[in-house]
Amino acid sequence: MSASRRPPTPALETIAGRFDLDAQVVGIRPLGRGLINDTFAVSTAARGYVLQRINSHVFPRPEQIMANLLVLTELLKQDETDVRIPRIILTQDGAALTRDDSGEVWRMMELIPNTKTLTRLESAGEAREVGHVLGTFHRTAAKLPLERFGRSLPELHETGTYLERLHQVVVTQAGRRSSAVEALVEQITRRAHRVGALEAAKRDGRTKTRITHGDPKLDNILFAQDGSKAVALIDLDTVQPGLVQHDLGDCLRSCCNRRGEAGAAPDATRFDLASCEAILSGYATEMRGLLSHAEIETLFEAIALIPLELGIRFLTDYLEGNRYFRVEFPEQNLIKAQIQLALVADIERKESRLRQMIARVFD
Repeated sequence: MSASRRPPTPALETIAGRFDLDAQVVGIRPLGRGLINDTFAVSTAARGYVLQRINSHVFPRPEQIMANLLVLTELLKQDETDVRIPRIILTQDGAALTRDDSGEVWRMMELIPNTKTLTRLESAGEAREVGHVLGTFHRTAAKLPLERFGRSLPELHETGTYLERLHQVVVTQAGRRSSAVEALVEQITRRAHRVGALEAAKRDGRTKTRITHGDPKLDNILFAQDGSKAVALIDLDTVQPGLVQHDLGDCLRSCCNRRGEAGAAPDATRFDLASCEAILSGYATEMRGLLSHAEIETLFEAIALIPLELGIRFLTDYLEGNRYFRVEFPEQNLIKAQIQLALVADIERKESRLRQMIARVFD
């Protein structure tokens, strides 16, 4: 939703007032750089909160999202873990969600104090912390009963479905596609063999289903203010049963592309091996011994798959008129797709070194 369509502050104050806060609201401001939901920081005299409008086009099952988060919060309380997740703030009627007069869905969470997000990793120490916090989450979540969690976003990481949708859109636009689009379609088609690799491993019993975060990019990891330690995971809408390889691949995609997803020169995109090794090392301190040999062998496939998947999604959204990911200009999703495909190409060039690194780190 564009900034011009955001509710005015009085409307936001009315919505915030429905939740069981500690005191009267004294301030509301936009928060974060999210591409999907609209997020606001809410302040009272003593505390901070996060008010969020859930994008029902992207997340048509908001009740399932909140049910998963309430279960996750309940179960994590029973486990001694140093990874925090935001506490859900219920409405004054005891509900996890509320709807405004136009039917939009809202929720409230605590704002974890004395934390910050990083726009990029500046040291091996920060990278290790990223891996450690994700590994700690996976290790803790491995103890949770899968049957308590529903699929809030069933198509998440269904790469074959994303590819099929792209092919459908491309067919409808025959004769009207630019050379840039044609080049991306060719690059994606050349890599179609990657799409089913992890699903095949799942079908063959070479990997297992666990509770996953679903979107562990750098923006969704909170660090202590001094940057010394990663302390929390946020943006938990996609917590559901899945493959931890997808999570790790997504984390590495986000953190190891040093130029970021919106760089101006897609051809200069590179996958940073030093950041990758530090993240894997931090992750392995928590997950070594929990992943099977077969799962470790599929990690490279995940590292190559996730940027390919995201490139497919960016290109599809561009061709459909930028209806899913929020954009600042019409060609932005096209450029983002080019960046992701350039990242895949660099990962492929470094395949041998990455496979050796994975084997060494998890040995």
